[in-house]
Amino acid sequence: MTANKTTAIRGYAKRLRLSGLTLNAQDILLKAQQESPSYDDFLRHILEMEIKGREEKQRLLRLKAARLPLAHNLDQYDHSISNGLSVTQLNQLRELHWIDDSYNLMLTGPCGVGKTFIAAGLCADAIDKGYKAYFRSMDEILTTLKLKDIVASAKKDYKNIATADVIVIDDLMNIPVSRDDGSLLFVFINSIYESTSLIITTNKSPAEWARSLDDEVLATALLDRILYKCELLQLSGNSYRMTNRKTIFKDEQKKEIGQKTKI
Repeated sequence: MTANKTTAIRGYAKRLRLSGLTLNAQDILLKAQQESPSYDDFLRHILEMEIKGREEKQRLLRLKAARLPLAHNLDQYDHSISNGLSVTQLNQLRELHWIDDSYNLMLTGPCGVGKTFIAAGLCADAIDKGYKAYFRSMDEILTTLKLKDIVASAKKDYKNIATADVIVIDDLMNIPVSRDDGSLLFVFINSIYESTSLIITTNKSPAEWARSLDDEVLATALLDRILYKCELLQLSGNSYRMTNRKTIFKDEQKKEIGQKTKI
């Protein structure tokens, strides 16, 4: 294959936006000369390479848009910790069948027992399997809802989360929420709860939401939507971060935390 022909192939591939062929035309042709595949195998290989490349680009774009915390790989989950969630239960959650049924998950419990890590990990799993998923704190959700009609970036973010397959709302109701903000949140949840799976993390029990909102009627209405199809996972135990806290002194022995740490 002459250099002119290779250049022409690259040019055609670029015009057709076949990025894999554009970048790897020479290597693909050399390999074909060495292995002499059939015409259909050669064409199948090129098309398969392009599809896989595009799928990976789309996955990376979804991953970037999700805004996941750094720790989100459930393959690295420490199963030695005891927080009330068994290996079998976690593996079942990772199958993601609940997303297709628009089921919600609510992870409750004290700080440091793995709520955010599990939620972020399930969000990452969903992205890997082709779902449109986002990770947002309650404050980020409220900011988007308040600015969506006046700020372009908030409008774009609202459009994304409003059409998501999965939304993680981290730290929901952990701090008091004004009635106006609570009303915004209710309107949003009410608009998506039948088509979007929510993963909620909170250190407040559903019964405590009324105090956070200072409105029992609004709290009841919000919970009614979220808990309609929901798996409630109550986690417990000591804070993983405090039990495994780091020190800048290499030779200093970590002090054992013998009692439950409250933050």
